[in-house]
Formats: sequence, structure tokens, C-alpha cells
Amino acid sequence: MLMRTDPFRELDRLAQQMMGPGTWSRPSAMPMDAYREGDEYVVAFDLPGVTADAIDIDVERNMLTVKAERRPMAKSDDVQMELSERPLGVFSRQIVLADTLDTEHIQAGYDAGVLTLRIPIAERAKPRKISVGVGSGRKEISG
Repeated sequence: MLMRTDPFRELDRLAQQMMGPGTWSRPSAMPMDAYREGDEYVVAFDLPGVTADAIDIDVERNMLTVKAERRPMAKSDDVQMELSERPLGVFSRQIVLADTLDTEHIQAGYDAGVLTLRIPIAERAKPRKISVGVGSGRKEISG
């Protein structure tokens, strides 16, 4: 529905962790879950520590792009950092959406560090009944 599996995803994640924070030209990946709930698909992205105004969501044709930036916290001069494991920088994820999804009516919500996108299934993709017409008799073809 949303993406192909990537056997090298975990290797990429580890390599990005070792190479430092993501930049706008080389963003880090963000973890996500995707599932169907009733008549819509739900995609949830983990973005802890990111403010809502630092999230950018774009849809072009069937390509959904989510970018976010986790900025360093403002510190006073007397703060001495003992340990810093939370990654900073830019995070990005691109997903190819199926033609059966209605990209005109995507809803986005952000709560407790989780960005949730709800993408409705297009009316043309929903199951429907087709009635069968019955003819009123035979017709002869003369020629």
C-alpha cells in the first residue's frame, strides 16, 4: 500500500547515527507505523522533541514527504553537557501513496511527539454493488 520493504533500512539507520545529525540535503530517517483503520489509512511518525512549527508535510501527485527538524535546546552559559544521545538535525521520510487514496483530504495531527496523518480511501476504490440488467427479449439481426 505505502512502500516497498527495504532490507538495508536498519543498516542505513545505524550509518546515519554514526555520521552525525541530518541536514536538509542529507536528512536522517524517522520511524513510522502505517495501518488501515476503517475507510482510511493512518500513518504515524515518531518525532519526539520536535515542535509542530518545525514539521513540513507536502504531497505532490502520489508522493508524500514529511520533514522535521529537531533543534538544540537553548542553554545558558553555565550548563555543562554530561551526555547527549538524542539526535538533532533534520529528519525526513517519503512515501509513495496508492492511487486509491484521497490525497486532497489528508488530516494531520501532532500529539505527544507523534505526527499522525489520516488519509481517506477514495470513493472510487471502495467496494460497491453493480446491478445486472435483464434484457426484455431476443432481437433478430437481418442482413
